[in-house]
Amino acid sequence: MFRTALRNILAHKARLLMTVLAVMLGVAFVSGTLVFTDTLGKALSGQSAKSYDGVAVSVTSYGSVRDENGKKSEPGISQKTVDKVAALQGVDAVSGRVSGFAGVADAKGKLIGNGWANQGSNYAPVKAGKDPRYDFTEGTGPTAAGQIALDKDTAAKGDYKVGDKVRVATNGPVKEYTLSGVFTTEDGQVNAGGSLVLFDTQVAQKLYLKPGYYSELSVSAKPGADADTLLSEVKPLVGEHATAETGAALADRNAKDIEEGMSGMNQVLLAFAFIALFVGVFLIYNTFTMLVAQRTKELALLRAVGASRRQVKRSVLTEAFLVGVISSAIGLVAGIGLAVGLRAAMGSFGAKIPAGPLVIAPTTIVTAVLIGIVVTMLAAWLPARRTAKIAPVAAMGSAHLPASAKSLVLRNSIGAVLTLLGLAAVAAGAAQGSDGRMTIGAGAFFALIGVIILIPMLSRPFIAAIRPLLQRVFGVAGKLAAQNAVRNPRRTGVTAASLAIGLTLVTGLTVLGVTVGTAVDKMTTDVVKADYMVTMASGDSLDKSVLPALEKAPGVQAVSPQQSGYFRIGETYHSASGVNPKGLDQLLKLDVVSGSLSSLGEGKVAVDEKTAKKAGIGVGGTFKARFDDDRTATLTVGAVYKANEFVSPYVMDAALLDRHSGGEKADIRQVFVKTAGGESAANEQHLIDALGNNPAVSVQDQTDIRNTFGGIINLMLNIMYGLLGMALLIAILGVVNTLAMSVFERQQEIGMLRAIGLDRSRVKNMIRLEAVAISLFGAVLGVGLGTFLAWAIGQTIKTQIPGYELVVPFGRIGVFLLLAALVGVLAAMWPARSAARLNMLTAIKTE
Repeated sequence: MFRTALRNILAHKARLLMTVLAVMLGVAFVSGTLVFTDTLGKALSGQSAKSYDGVAVSVTSYGSVRDENGKKSEPGISQKTVDKVAALQGVDAVSGRVSGFAGVADAKGKLIGNGWANQGSNYAPVKAGKDPRYDFTEGTGPTAAGQIALDKDTAAKGDYKVGDKVRVATNGPVKEYTLSGVFTTEDGQVNAGGSLVLFDTQVAQKLYLKPGYYSELSVSAKPGADADTLLSEVKPLVGEHATAETGAALADRNAKDIEEGMSGMNQVLLAFAFIALFVGVFLIYNTFTMLVAQRTKELALLRAVGASRRQVKRSVLTEAFLVGVISSAIGLVAGIGLAVGLRAAMGSFGAKIPAGPLVIAPTTIVTAVLIGIVVTMLAAWLPARRTAKIAPVAAMGSAHLPASAKSLVLRNSIGAVLTLLGLAAVAAGAAQGSDGRMTIGAGAFFALIGVIILIPMLSRPFIAAIRPLLQRVFGVAGKLAAQNAVRNPRRTGVTAASLAIGLTLVTGLTVLGVTVGTAVDKMTTDVVKADYMVTMASGDSLDKSVLPALEKAPGVQAVSPQQSGYFRIGETYHSASGVNPKGLDQLLKLDVVSGSLSSLGEGKVAVDEKTAKKAGIGVGGTFKARFDDDRTATLTVGAVYKANEFVSPYVMDAALLDRHSGGEKADIRQVFVKTAGGESAANEQHLIDALGNNPAVSVQDQTDIRNTFGGIINLMLNIMYGLLGMALLIAILGVVNTLAMSVFERQQEIGMLRAIGLDRSRVKNMIRLEAVAISLFGAVLGVGLGTFLAWAIGQTIKTQIPGYELVVPFGRIGVFLLLAALVGVLAAMWPARSAARLNMLTAIKTE
């Protein structure tokens, strides 16, 4: 029987091509994910370990912390402490570090690199005037206040040479420095597309912390000194507001963190890979169902000459096993190529993966091969079982036996029960609100399985509904296409199921994404009345000097910071937004329930409605607040407003927060600006000029503001579309496969149609329209189920998103349906061409 299985594979290799492709794509997705994440994790772990080479003990400061008596600790590790650590017997050298944001401007004044990954630090030479973290390819490290050094990639992007003047922005005004050197580094943020600027230590301390203080220490040991012993000696010196650990322990911890991060990425990518494999199951099932149906007489003859049911079944499963092995091997190789391609693609997008070998773990090979074999054999098991149960005499008499009425009733009954139970669970989960997500997930699973079981039955009314249109527009070809689509409902249903699964996910994500995006966009336009919003490209705090600079810009009518602060009421911390009361009504729309926002200028505060009700306070009420400077103030409520996501539950004059800052720098994340005449290129340029053409500061108009808050949703949708692309590609292959094998199965019928006058163009149209009908059927099911699931999930999150209302994007759904029809046309190209080229006499003689 093994020889029989092998012979059948060789005889039907063209018909098994799509199955091999489907399994190969799924296995390539899985193995590519595993190889890529293993390679990336290994490279990042190696980079992390390399950065701690020679570090016996690493110390990190928590910064300024207030103790239970209200006394603040030092802002970092003092030079005095560094000297004490350096004096320990086993210490060879100590280097202190401070770091923060630093953005480099190119020749056009634009920021080089990604804002969040751009950083600055200090050059800390320890021996022979060299810093062990950096290798200089040109020049030397900065040794004076007016000098900097740049990483090699940033210098290349800006076309900077040693001795050139470079404009650098931190959280304050832009300053010009002289480039003293260019270095190479394996710093993770530089590899992620950012930049690294090295300053003289005193300059960096002044910029990022406080003169004479460091945020990190790296301690190297003398030969023979024990790291654990050094650690026990260093800990008492750095105090309780800093953490100290050995370099080896820190490297191990970072490696574990990287492994956990890679595990999360793995799970997400593998989830989409298994979706693709699940869709592939339908293609494999259809292929083996049609193959055994076409070979029914052959298999019956085997039964007649003595082969048992078990042997026939084993023969089909052996074919599936061999197909799985071949597909897995090809898929594994393709997956390795995919991982290499992803690695190169990251480099082209500006994110470098640290140097390291391609990691192909034995578990990856075993997983890929097992997945391919198991998926293929599981999908082929039902066709094999069904074939083995057919009696030899019955099979000899009919090449294509229909399913019994009993089996169809049982199938449809099971499908209906699962579908109703699933839909009921989804609806129940939606009614539970935020607690119903697990219920919705379980219900969605059973509903999808139920619909897949019911699809053959559902195909008949759908095709019957579109049949008149097909016949009216395309004549005989349309009529025949509709008849062919329902000739074998199981085959049509299984083919449509793969498209339905993909479009259920795509539609669900789209409806949910568009709904949330619309709510966020509405919230933005309803609350933000300002023409411009000024932020740091890094997301860090703006320097307070931007406020007077913007106020002096031509055409500016109102300016207000969105300054973050906090205070305590009793033992509970509350966040507060500091604003400029003058002109606030021109910049932000706060729906006042009672009182007046003008009272903010009198030192009063505004409280959102929910917080006010919870605290039992209203306009005129007072409460005691303890601020960061450990002083307590009695605050009076001047207004109550409806809560929104742009401001904190408490709003007050920024000057009030400043008075209680305790000397800390103001935390200003956004500044809102209103200009005369509204948005214009001239007004925007006035603001840019007022800020000193700072590359690190972003001036956003209303459209940019909306994109800032809603753009992430579109980005996530595009990523999801890309990840689901593999599943949709396999679904397309399923349509091609079904049509190709159907044409082969109907050669005699097509020959007869040709003989009685159906020309080649109408034969092609018949096959194309059949494909379009099947594709649209799957698409309609997917769109309907996806929209329902999106509604249900939306019910669980609507309380967390102000103004949430379900939005069905009919335009996008229409595009999905058109694309489904186009998929049908494209999938039918090869089968239709093959059908049209059949020799009618040869086809008529075909059994």
